[in-house]
Amino acid sequence: MSLHENAVLVLKEYEDQQELRGLYLDHLAAHPDGMWKPCHAGHVTASALVIDPARGQVLLTLHRKLRMWLQMGGHCEPGDTTVEAAALREATEESGITGLTLLPGGPVRLDRHPIPAPCNWHLDIQYAALVPEGARAAISDESLDLRWFPYEEVAGVADDSVVQLMRRTLARL
Repeated sequence: MSLHENAVLVLKEYEDQQELRGLYLDHLAAHPDGMWKPCHAGHVTASALVIDPARGQVLLTLHRKLRMWLQMGGHCEPGDTTVEAAALREATEESGITGLTLLPGGPVRLDRHPIPAPCNWHLDIQYAALVPEGARAAISDESLDLRWFPYEEVAGVADDSVVQLMRRTLARL
């Protein structure tokens, strides 16, 4: 199964955000290259909110280019076999934490946001990744900073998409 086929399957099984889910499926039906950065109509990305429920906190990255506190995530790569694997790879690379596990149940939410031309849109499939006990984060080259935030502080530093991702993650826990 290709990554494109896997994304279609994941989206068909995702039961929330029906209108946005339909937009993602329409995009993939119209764009065989819709998983990849060169697709000028936009492309699917994968991300994961790194969460430590035992300590009541999430790990956010201060994105180097966007200069915003965000969840870990980014573009799919040719070696990614599933959207879940892409999200987990991105979360591991950007957090420096090995042994992350995705919260069961598939994506937590979808978020479509504009990006500069020529690509125009990111169609992000968002997951949550649970940290193993004793996990230690390490900053990557893609970040200006990496920091743990208590749940109640996230709305003060991050945009609404991150807040919504955290809220949906907490509801699923």
